[in-house]
Amino acid sequence: MEKTGLVLEGGGLRGMYTAGVLDFLIDKKLFFPYIIGVSAGACNAISYISRQRGRNRDINLNYIQDKRYISLSNLLREKELFGTKFLFDDIPNKLCPFDYDSFQQAKETFVVCTTDCVSGKPMYFYKDNSEDFFEAVKASMSLPFISHIVEFRNHYLLDGGITDAIPIKKSIEDGNTKNVIVLTRHKGYRKRPSKSHKFAQRFYADYPNLVEALDKRHIMYNETLDYIEQLENEGKAFVIRPSTPVKVKRIEKNPKKLAALYEQGYQDIQNLYGSLMEWLNH
Repeated sequence: MEKTGLVLEGGGLRGMYTAGVLDFLIDKKLFFPYIIGVSAGACNAISYISRQRGRNRDINLNYIQDKRYISLSNLLREKELFGTKFLFDDIPNKLCPFDYDSFQQAKETFVVCTTDCVSGKPMYFYKDNSEDFFEAVKASMSLPFISHIVEFRNHYLLDGGITDAIPIKKSIEDGNTKNVIVLTRHKGYRKRPSKSHKFAQRFYADYPNLVEALDKRHIMYNETLDYIEQLENEGKAFVIRPSTPVKVKRIEKNPKKLAALYEQGYQDIQNLYGSLMEWLNH
């Protein structure tokens, strides 16, 4: 699988679909040499790279209704909907331990996509063994308006999905001639324009390029989907996407819906596995 990339879209709690896909790949011991993830896609990727099957499923099903994870009280008290300390300290270090050693020893290239708030452009960080690397993952998962801007290595960062929601072009730029792309929306989906322009102008008054990026987000996203369809038709991309429209919201607290979406992801890739292997070996 030389020069083959795995590209993981975000989508908040819709990332449970990706968790199902990646757990199936772990079951098949199928690991790609290059992985690039955005937001929830990056979060799912780290457990895939550390070979911790079921970890992302368990975290969300066991803790999604825990107020420390996501709650209005977090938003009122900490000015962020998601509990950063709970997600990046309590869970990986105490409640659902992350295998840092396996992650650091893994040979795969791993790239995390974020958005630079000053330039309004995507910024990418490559896996290394520094103690602060997971700040890049945190930044990639920091959704606009409901998360703090993350200061990391002299940059001010937010959710990579703002500027490069499906970073297929970055994967190609890094030398991958074939790409497996995991989306969290069904075929035919297109993003609609945001209605939050005036709010964004006030909320991010110090970051005009970020406001512009938020305004153009739907255009860039839909153009990327068109590009992916072109690659798919040319045989340069293999796309795994929900076989039916996803009913899970970006911020979803219903464990039954999340469990069903995880199973949908696992079942969809199971059904496609034969075609995927044929495509990889072609």
